[in-house]
Amino acid sequence: MRIILIGPPGAGKGTQAGALSERLGVPHISTGDLFRDHVARRTPLGQDAQHCLDTGELVPDHVTGGMVRERLQRPDARNGYLLDGFPRTVPQAKELSSILGATGTVLDAVLELSAPEEVVVARLLSRGRTDDTEEVVRNRQRVYRNQTAPLLAHYSDILVTVPAVGPVAEITARALDGLSATGRRAG
Repeated sequence: MRIILIGPPGAGKGTQAGALSERLGVPHISTGDLFRDHVARRTPLGQDAQHCLDTGELVPDHVTGGMVRERLQRPDARNGYLLDGFPRTVPQAKELSSILGATGTVLDAVLELSAPEEVVVARLLSRGRTDDTEEVVRNRQRVYRNQTAPLLAHYSDILVTVPAVGPVAEITARALDGLSATGRRAG
């Protein structure tokens, strides 16, 4: 299955990505991991990303898209993947459509992990990270609502929404059930 994982910060995307990747037998592809890999290998895309990271700028869509394009061409992604962190905006979704169109593949589902804002804010604040102040956490929620949430309408025809509240195993089971309901193979 080719799946995009989406949800607000604190919804448990990282936790669910690991569990779903294992259950579905597809790689978990995280843009954060891609950035770190390209920077460590000092690829041209990694050098572009490093410059942006060093100056506090956002990594441009064409750089992130280039990293994703390269990653999706690896043999382990041939039969599917779980994308986490890309796309984050509608322009990035259009970039992904271009990448998929070039390979003749399509997305199977966009899996939204949905949780009330107060729940995800409480989760993030309870982690105890010094950079997770309430002001920063609430700003990240606003950025998600303004920039990433519009993807839900963009992908409405393949959207599977799963409540991301409760025990991790129950959320995973809900996600697998939701993906199975799309009519495609889901672990």
